[in-house]
Amino acid sequence: MRILLAEGDSGIASFLRKGLEAEHYAVDVSADTPETAFLAHQFCYDLLVLDLNLNGGMRGEDVLRSIRAGKSVLPILALSASQRAEDRARALDLGADDVLTRPFSFCELAARLRALLRRGARPAESTLRAADLTLDRVEHTVERAGRSIPVTSKEFALLEYLLRNQGRAVSRAMIVEHVWNLSFDTSTNIVDVYINYLRRKLDDGFDPPLIQTVRGVGYRLEVPQDEATTSRRQGTHPAIERRASSMHGAQMAAGRGARR
Repeated sequence: MRILLAEGDSGIASFLRKGLEAEHYAVDVSADTPETAFLAHQFCYDLLVLDLNLNGGMRGEDVLRSIRAGKSVLPILALSASQRAEDRARALDLGADDVLTRPFSFCELAARLRALLRRGARPAESTLRAADLTLDRVEHTVERAGRSIPVTSKEFALLEYLLRNQGRAVSRAMIVEHVWNLSFDTSTNIVDVYINYLRRKLDDGFDPPLIQTVRGVGYRLEVPQDEATTSRRQGTHPAIERRASSMHGAQMAAGRGARR
């Protein structure tokens, strides 16, 4: 999930960004009100963390009002230096979904973000699937065939990007831009390294393999057509079908042995 962090203090912004990235979020940082307003209106974010004391040509409250008018369903967590209940109530009335007053702990910030995402996300948006692979964008968990798969923050972000573009080839440049927030360097093999990490965790020992190399382009995550078609037609999962077939074969063999 991608978060816009609007924080005027560069030290705090750096600390929060590192913490949020460790929680598997992709984070864009803005340091003033014009940049925050531009990014929030131009790009799609899953959540906005907004410092109400941002510097710039607009007040933080004006930015909040403007963003809420254009993004009616965007979850917004406002950060306030005021301890006054009236100021917190005003931020809520202007469109914030929650208000966190300074000073605050990172664990409370992270918990409030998870609560906002659970409250606002529709099931189709919060969970991404391909065959027996499931990625929960809110809880930051990955499973395949019911088995929990531990992944790092970058592996999670890369897998999320592949799943959101399921069936479509994405280039290394596209992956670097969206997962690492960097311009593509043709001398780097970082994408290939992380793809190999994911393959070892998600494809080794599982059937079918989901991550495919598209020569001359990049990579694609896709369910093989025969697996997907069979599952849709019979209403069952490929892994379940294979287990059922194996059990049926064993029962048939046992029956033949008993008749002898």
